[in-house]
Amino acid sequence: MHKKIKRPSWDEYFIKAAFLVGTRSTCLRRRVGAVLVKDRQILATGYNGAPMGITHCDSIGCLREELKVPSGQRHEICRGLHAEQNVLLQAAKHGVSVRESTIYITNAPCSICAKMIINAGITEVIIADNYPDEMAKKFLKEAKVRLRKVNKA
Repeated sequence: MHKKIKRPSWDEYFIKAAFLVGTRSTCLRRRVGAVLVKDRQILATGYNGAPMGITHCDSIGCLREELKVPSGQRHEICRGLHAEQNVLLQAAKHGVSVRESTIYITNAPCSICAKMIINAGITEVIIADNYPDEMAKKFLKEAKVRLRKVNKA
């Protein structure tokens, strides 16, 4: 008889990948990773951090931290992009359609990212941790984008 190998479920596999992607983040407040998946294939990955060619927060510091801005507020003064924004930009940059895909994120999206997820045609958001932005959850629900929480990797 052959030995049965224990493999992670697809959700476990992709959420673990999101956490691995998040290790590339240079954000001083929260390291977030996102993986875009369709038909059990990874389409693109993204993590939060400054745009290409711009000094990273771990080198220059964090204005939101200096001003003691609570989590989930004043996104416009952050020099970084969110992981969800970066994963969508990477897909666009390489001409990859994200319609009817699933996004795995280490944390729930903010309301800005939720609106982008909705308009990109993503049908499901799978998260490991929450984020303090109730409006994002309301937007996803209203747009009939499924939101599920899975166990951390």
